[in-house]
Amino acid sequence: MVSQLKDLYTAAGNQYQIFSFTGEKQESIEALKNVSKKGFGFPKSYAAAIDMGGNIIFEVYADGTETDEQKILQEKLNAVSAEEKTGDITESAETSLPEEKDFSFFDKSALTQMNDDLKNGITDGSLNFNTEKGSYFGVYKYQEDWKCYFIRGESRADTSRSTFVVLGVISVGIVVLLIVFLLVGFKVFGKILANVKKITASLYQMQQKQKLETLDLSSAPNDDITYLAASFNSLSSTISNLLGIFQKFVSKDVVEKAYTEHQILLEGKRSNLTILFSDIKSFTYRTETLGNDIIDLLNVHYDRVIHAVHENSGVIGSIIGDAILAIYGTNSSRKKSLEAVDSAWNITKLTALLRNKMILRRKEIEKQRTLTEAEENVYKAVLIDVGVGIDGGNVFYGNIGSNEHMTNTVIGDNVNSASRLEGLTRIYHLPVICSEYVKQEVESISNKYTFFEIDTVQVKGKTEGKKIFFPVNLEESEQNLNSKFNIFEKALSAYYSGNWNESRKLFNDCGLETARVFLERMGSSKPPADWMGIWTMTTK
Repeated sequence: MVSQLKDLYTAAGNQYQIFSFTGEKQESIEALKNVSKKGFGFPKSYAAAIDMGGNIIFEVYADGTETDEQKILQEKLNAVSAEEKTGDITESAETSLPEEKDFSFFDKSALTQMNDDLKNGITDGSLNFNTEKGSYFGVYKYQEDWKCYFIRGESRADTSRSTFVVLGVISVGIVVLLIVFLLVGFKVFGKILANVKKITASLYQMQQKQKLETLDLSSAPNDDITYLAASFNSLSSTISNLLGIFQKFVSKDVVEKAYTEHQILLEGKRSNLTILFSDIKSFTYRTETLGNDIIDLLNVHYDRVIHAVHENSGVIGSIIGDAILAIYGTNSSRKKSLEAVDSAWNITKLTALLRNKMILRRKEIEKQRTLTEAEENVYKAVLIDVGVGIDGGNVFYGNIGSNEHMTNTVIGDNVNSASRLEGLTRIYHLPVICSEYVKQEVESISNKYTFFEIDTVQVKGKTEGKKIFFPVNLEESEQNLNSKFNIFEKALSAYYSGNWNESRKLFNDCGLETARVFLERMGSSKPPADWMGIWTMTTK
């Protein structure tokens, strides 16, 4: 009924435009009656248009009965004419004929409900009403152009009868299906039991060939079902172990796909993903100092980092020495950029926690003795710090290689950009830097972070500048930090516009280490003649 009412409402708007142009109101009403008839599905289906005063513009039944204001008026005029012929009408009665339509809607309570709803701003809803053909329920909607309610209803008698028919058919169907399933089930179950020994023997042979370990079934009876259970348990345990090992080397989504599809293909597709790139700063110095022990340090670091990625729905794309690439959105999450920023700050916090442990350890040692030169170098080497770059967009994500060896990877401009942004953390002395893509996506779904613009840079190999941002957690940041960055952004605005004298003053006032980069960049000179506010990177 709702769909049919919608069609009638749409047609009413169109017909009103036609009526406004042609002036032929009755033709438009006839057209609306025809639209109403097309949606009828029961013998007593009903449609009508009623104005706010209760006057019938038209009403139509499925059995062909129909009325409109012109027909009602004509009937009244015919009645008056008949009375004139019999001499029963008086002049006062003749003059009392209405110049406007005066016929009324049959159900006053329903009309009152619709009018009250309209006064309260409600223009549509459900409705219970009575007509000359019985009790109805239906839906209505107020049409502003016609200044009336369009109603679509069904007789309760029709729908009750239809409901009983449907329930009867469903009941018969359920009984038939139940009988069929029972017969099929008995037959299938009989075949399964007949082949239990054969299945048990095959599974036992497979178990022996693969030398699978059996579960402890010492208390189980010595029968075929016990052997079957032992074989399945052993196989399940082996598969779980292999799956666990497999999952340590590839991303979770690849494992899940391999498990469900039983194969891995060389395939991929373009996806909208967010990329996080994290790298350890001064890694060469740490490697030279620690030697082979650098592996132990990396394992301690990655144990924390990988956990931070996984707990925020990310997958590890690759680990390259001291760098890690994480991917967000492979599960089609619309929060992928927020998850990436959360991971970035978790990584920096965990790294800071590890540094603090090393600092406390040094203090404990120095209570007893002074560190040797070698120990001092080791201490500096284990105080690891990381930079994190985040960008996102359309990239290729999938498997590449050959049928002999393949790898799951992500390829695209935004992947390279995430790496470049990580490199900028060293220049601007910030732990996390992200792109405008990440900023806009996070701000569209959360107010957890505020993003301070840091600079506009043109990375090597690109022809356009790109804004970079520093995400700050509003729940954890100090008020003093926000104030400093507010001054910093004013300085940056002056820097962009070429007002370097004002910019130098504000950069000095903000007190941020990041500002030193701009002060050194500007020096005491003036901006170049072709200054566009974009800093061009000369290295990767």
